[in-house]
Amino acid sequence: MRTKGMRRSASALASGAVLAVLCGCTVQASGEEQRSPVRIELPSGTPSPKSAPPDDKPSGTPTPEAPAVLWQRGDEGRDVRELQARLRQVAWLFDGPTGTYDELTEQAVRGFQGKRGLARTGKTDEVTWRRLLKMTREPGQWDLYLMGGQPADAPDGRCLTGRVLCISKSSRTLRWMIDGRSVLTVPVRFGSQYTPTREGVFSVYWKSRHHVSTLYDSPMPYAMFFSGGQAVHYSSDFAATGYAGASHGCVNVADERAISEMFAQVRTGDKVVVHW
Repeated sequence: MRTKGMRRSASALASGAVLAVLCGCTVQASGEEQRSPVRIELPSGTPSPKSAPPDDKPSGTPTPEAPAVLWQRGDEGRDVRELQARLRQVAWLFDGPTGTYDELTEQAVRGFQGKRGLARTGKTDEVTWRRLLKMTREPGQWDLYLMGGQPADAPDGRCLTGRVLCISKSSRTLRWMIDGRSVLTVPVRFGSQYTPTREGVFSVYWKSRHHVSTLYDSPMPYAMFFSGGQAVHYSSDFAATGYAGASHGCVNVADERAISEMFAQVRTGDKVVVHW
């Protein structure tokens, strides 16, 4: 028979077991390491690797730097001219070179970058420039100034007195000068080796605002004749193709506004000097 003491002990043990379950405790055997079947990670001061932000890098790993930008929109100068001349060689730019990093240049660079898997920033960085250098040749003087914009050289000594159309074959420029002062300076184009522009000192002997060549059946607006059939005049072909073409011996001007202004000022009898 069970005694009252035995019943009380059994009751106490049962109560203890119920209490252990309710409190979430675990009975551990003395001297043995016990593991719970459920993994429980308590928060600590150091986040686990899986909870770290995805762009975190291990300590000591350097962050790659973006390539340095050499030129971008708004920049100007000879280097920008070279960039534009090289972009023309690979048919990403068809205007200029102008020497100004404008919207068209930015679009051309962005297209060049995208075609070659580079970041399409529109800015010329070191990586873009190296790639372009490998694909192109060194531009010549008249590649850089294909559409004009070149600096004029010093005027010939014969141009320093009176009213003179001072034309330099070296810099391909025309200065309209009065008493040694340059009133207007424009890029010009000359005849080819087969139809060269004559050199020397001449004078304007005839002006024809709406002239058309009877020999070549081509318009010669604002023509100022100085030697036979050779004249200074506006050329739409020069305006369109630049130094990629040549005249039949005349001195071509691409800036219609400028030659219109010059035509209004130049008089019959004014001197013309064509020199190197």
